[in-house]
Amino acid sequence: KKLIERFSCHITCRTRNMWQGFRELRHECYEEAMKHVRTATTAPPHKPSYFDRTESVQNRVYRSLKLWSMYADLEESLGDFTTTKNVYYRILDLRIASPQVILNFSGLLEEKNYFEESFKIYERGIGMFKWPLVYDLWTTYLSKFVTRYGGDKLERARDLFEQALDQCPEKFAKSIFLLYAKLEEDFGLKRHAMAVYNRATQAVLKEEQAEMFQIYINRATACFGVTHTRQIYEQALETLPDSDARVFGQRFSELETKLERLTARSIYIHTSQFADPRQCSEFWRLWQTFEVAHGNEDTFREMLRIKRSVRDKYSTQSSFNLPPDADTTAAATISANPMAQLQKDVQFVRGNEQTQASTVQNPDEIALDDDDEEDEDEDEEEETRGGEEEEGEGETRGEEEEEEEDGIVKQCVP
Repeated sequence: KKLIERFSCHITCRTRNMWQGFRELRHECYEEAMKHVRTATTAPPHKPSYFDRTESVQNRVYRSLKLWSMYADLEESLGDFTTTKNVYYRILDLRIASPQVILNFSGLLEEKNYFEESFKIYERGIGMFKWPLVYDLWTTYLSKFVTRYGGDKLERARDLFEQALDQCPEKFAKSIFLLYAKLEEDFGLKRHAMAVYNRATQAVLKEEQAEMFQIYINRATACFGVTHTRQIYEQALETLPDSDARVFGQRFSELETKLERLTARSIYIHTSQFADPRQCSEFWRLWQTFEVAHGNEDTFREMLRIKRSVRDKYSTQSSFNLPPDADTTAAATISANPMAQLQKDVQFVRGNEQTQASTVQNPDEIALDDDDEEDEDEDEEEETRGGEEEEGEGETRGEEEEEEEDGIVKQCVP
């Protein structure tokens, strides 16, 4: 107290009351602390902006959120409901509230059974902030509203969900869509809930689409049966990336097989383009089991042919994706640096030496030699012989694959 009085000539009354309030609070003198904080939060005649650096701190301290938060806590602990509510309304009027202050004020009103007033506070807070700061406000508001009214004010609840989803980022859309669909399932129409799930599959992040499709399929099965999931599976195969499309295609094929529908074969054929036989052996095993149970020799051979073509396609892609060799990298580096190429070709020696280490050769120089025609004839013969050997190896390889395929068909197909 003596220290504050010593420097009272350098600080204003408002700042002195703020620090005295903190001091009294530290010494558990709550009544005195409240009196000083109430004085410190009094607005001056001239009301500058809190972020106006040209104004002194003493004139801007009345807009300190930390000071107002302490004032609200003191009123909530020592005062009554009316004074506490007035403090929160003053915070809102000054537009210095944070999302946490909105949640605290709404929770206080809800405890006192002022539900509609608490919902108005949520709406006022949502109007003050933008995404992503309003995410917690929207989720809390929607949950409280549905818990309070259920299906009594269904149209109003739908309107609130549509407002929340308007301009909602993909990162936060999933939880709101799930709340919306749950509302429709519990108090609305099942087909409206399916429409909400369908919108959610296109509005969420790419990483969450597969999970959203699975939830959609599970809820459609529970509400309408498995026969209503075919369209959802088809949509998933068109929308999802290759890795997820393969998983859903495999599940779709298993479903069609259980329903004893031969359309499972066309699904296997469509999904096979995403299944590398070297990594997705389970998919090909299921297809082979299906052909053994429901197909014939021709369909089984077609499955083996597709498997071979898919394997060749992925083998070609993997060969193109290999890292470059060290020689290729070095050659590219030298070609990018002409001086490095020159230093590689020519080695400089001292002036008193008469020997040149290496000679620069012109790659475009034409060497006139009598044996050129004979060398060309020999090269052509070697190329022809090499082509014949490759054709022979290809034919041998093809015959071996056909023999292996015949063996597999004889073992699997009765």
